[in-house]
Amino acid sequence: MAGIAKNHDYHMVEPSPWPFVGSVSVLIMAIGGIFWMHHWTPWVFFVGLVGVLYTMYAWWSDVIKEANNGHDHTAVVQMHHRYGMMLFIASEVMVFFGFFWAYFDGFFRLDDVEQYARVAATGGIWPPTGIELFDPFHLPLFNTLLLLTSGTTVTWAHHALLENDREGLKWGLALTIVLGAVFTCVQMIEYSEAGFSFAGNMYGATFFMATGLHGFHVLIGTIFLAVCLIRALRGDFTPERHLGFEFAAWYWHFVDVVWLFLFASIYVWGSWGVAIHH
Repeated sequence: MAGIAKNHDYHMVEPSPWPFVGSVSVLIMAIGGIFWMHHWTPWVFFVGLVGVLYTMYAWWSDVIKEANNGHDHTAVVQMHHRYGMMLFIASEVMVFFGFFWAYFDGFFRLDDVEQYARVAATGGIWPPTGIELFDPFHLPLFNTLLLLTSGTTVTWAHHALLENDREGLKWGLALTIVLGAVFTCVQMIEYSEAGFSFAGNMYGATFFMATGLHGFHVLIGTIFLAVCLIRALRGDFTPERHLGFEFAAWYWHFVDVVWLFLFASIYVWGSWGVAIHH
């Protein structure tokens, strides 16, 4: 607390309104979502959403100020932040593992006699009858090249920062953001041309949940990197202190790796020898 000498390496956080404000906003958003799903007004949901977004902006702004003041984020605090980010990414891996499991359960157990309702719904084949898949070597391959290239540009930005090359940091971040935005646009085009829908079949549900969740992560990662670029333009980050950027780079590499698994298993392997949508 203010006025008390600190004799340890930990950061004692000042009282903050944001946990309470965030909790109330999430509650309002959840109630509004229920109203909306029952065909009532959607505005309650959006009021809660604005509260959540503002809480995120204000709370993370406070964290950035703490990082920049030079004495709150000690070496011990930074180490614990790294552990926290590692655990967060591990939890994200488990989320994607669940969607991969759902997809491959249908893939490998397409004619399981114990799952007769599934066999009746899918026609005993995978993908189910009437599903025309994407050509994996068209837009999906292009998106794969985009993400692989973005992995090199964010690594360039990281190494530029370590060498105190501010221009390299800014250009590497800017290129990564552009590549991430193009990926999102291409995925939207791909979805608009899909030969199947989310509803009514297992394949569509598992495909859109897995690839859509990944696309959401790309969007979040792009925003994360855009914030880092804004901070870099205003002079934040040094070769010794740049946790915010380091975590953004970790997150982006995680997104890249997940896409490689999606592309190899769902797009390429999953479409082997079946009808392709053109």
